[in-house]
Amino acid sequence: MSESETGSQVPHSVGYGSAPTDGVRGRGLLRTAARRTAQVRRSNRLNSLRSNGIRGLTRALSNALAYLGRIWRRSLQLRVVTSTLALSLAVMLMLGFVLTSQIANQLLDAKLNAGKEETARAKQTVERILGSADLQSDGVDASLRSVRSNLTTLSSDSGQATSGAGNFDPVLIVPHLEGRSGVVVGAESEVPDTLQSFVRAGQTSYQYATVTDSAGRYGKSLVIGTPIQSSVQGLEMYLVFPLTQEENTLSLVRSTLLTGGVVLLVLLAAISLLVARQVVLPVRSAARIAVRFADGRLKERMPVRGEDDMARLAMSFNDMAESLSRQITQLEEFGNLQRQFTSDVSHELRTPLTTVRMAADMIHDSADDLDPSLKRTTELMVTELDRFEILLAELLEISRHDAGVAELHSEQVDVDVPINAAVSTVQRLADEAGTEVIVDVPDDPVIADVDARRVERILRNLLANAVDHSEGKPVILTMRADADAVAITVRDYGVGLRPGEEKLVFNRFWRSDPSRVRRSGGTGLGLAISIEDARLHHGRLEAWGEPGNGACFRLTLPLRRGYKVLVSPLPLKPVRPRTPRPAGDAAVPEVSGARSEVAREGADDA
Repeated sequence: MSESETGSQVPHSVGYGSAPTDGVRGRGLLRTAARRTAQVRRSNRLNSLRSNGIRGLTRALSNALAYLGRIWRRSLQLRVVTSTLALSLAVMLMLGFVLTSQIANQLLDAKLNAGKEETARAKQTVERILGSADLQSDGVDASLRSVRSNLTTLSSDSGQATSGAGNFDPVLIVPHLEGRSGVVVGAESEVPDTLQSFVRAGQTSYQYATVTDSAGRYGKSLVIGTPIQSSVQGLEMYLVFPLTQEENTLSLVRSTLLTGGVVLLVLLAAISLLVARQVVLPVRSAARIAVRFADGRLKERMPVRGEDDMARLAMSFNDMAESLSRQITQLEEFGNLQRQFTSDVSHELRTPLTTVRMAADMIHDSADDLDPSLKRTTELMVTELDRFEILLAELLEISRHDAGVAELHSEQVDVDVPINAAVSTVQRLADEAGTEVIVDVPDDPVIADVDARRVERILRNLLANAVDHSEGKPVILTMRADADAVAITVRDYGVGLRPGEEKLVFNRFWRSDPSRVRRSGGTGLGLAISIEDARLHHGRLEAWGEPGNGACFRLTLPLRRGYKVLVSPLPLKPVRPRTPRPAGDAAVPEVSGARSEVAREGADDA
């Protein structure tokens, strides 16, 4: 492709209208577009950096505020010292404002009184001088300048006196004179217009104002004006007293109050820190001893020093700890005796039970030759012996949990294995009750480090309990897993649980309705053993229920041994409460999941 062809194509691609006739212009347009693209990229990069900087600053501020909030909530000593300093600062600010205002008012009143005296003396001087002179029309200016010179000398004498009003700047004004607009001797800008209007009305008045003195400086001043009765008609005299000395005095007072306030705040901080430390240290000691006492160190006591409130607190704490220690010791001894009694009874009953079992089996084998009533009696005896054996086994198991000697034989197994074993065991019971057991598990295998025997026992107890209370409605077993845990829920739509019973169901020998017939022949220890087995895995077993809306039990176990469960992969409560269905309605809410099946297999084996 030639250079002219390149130049004819590039501008069209970038949208510059008609094509140029040479390649140089095309390359120039390319360079311009590249520069503009680079500028846009730099602008975007700067905007991104600015946005990231703002976000980082906001995050840092929020972290700092959160850290300060934690320190504020956790430190009683910090709160006491800060509150004391804040209240002291507020009191000192109000006190300083009041004192400064009072001192300023007194200084101004003293200045005003001295100024009035000085004004009266200056008025007499002016009237005496002008009364003794024969003024002509053209000599008024010179006479007024002479009067002002005498007033200046009087000002110097007043400035040297310790009790006087200090130096002042005299101003003489004659508003209207024959053939002239007026005469002003001094700086007229020092005299406010509002004050002149009062003086021209024949009143002696004063005003605080910020004026310009004869040297051209600005400052706060007291201006006192008075009319003069003399041969000069309409003569006005104004004395301007600078308030520099009073301002210096107020500045000294403010600096003194500020220095004293800072020193006082430091002393108050030290005092409040010392006082708060005397109160906080025994409280912290009590907290540490209470923590150690809760950890099982029942001999921990607070030291008692003196006879004050803290000493009485320590004595009360020690008395409470002594009482709790005795009660805990008594409970431990009673618990040990109870566990030992349960274990001994369970072991001692095994021998006679074995003998009775052998005799019952022999009678049951010859049941066909017995009378029908005796045959039925034999069947009942065998059934109750089976239940008795289960009760003894569960008593032994619960005694092992109580004694803390229960062992966890965990291994890597597919969670489907204990689920299928539990469902197969309960299937015959479900068939007798006319209850459909639905299993919802994912297609992919879930491998967990668990004790398969204990997990199967937990699920068997949950399924048997659900079948007992389902009233013929379906029972759904659902299993889900995430990266840390596996959860299994057993849901029924039977009678449900009343408020508060979700905790009681795990108590030993507790029954919601004692009159209800147990199809599973339970002993009342199944759920109590199940929750202990779940805790042995560092997992959780929880229950939820509503009257008439059924119940749901959730087992959550960690996938790896030793880990604790934080979040369960399955919810315990239903997302939408389901309306209770009639007993004859076999419809079941849809079961979501990768694989759902009706647990019908293994019924014959069970």
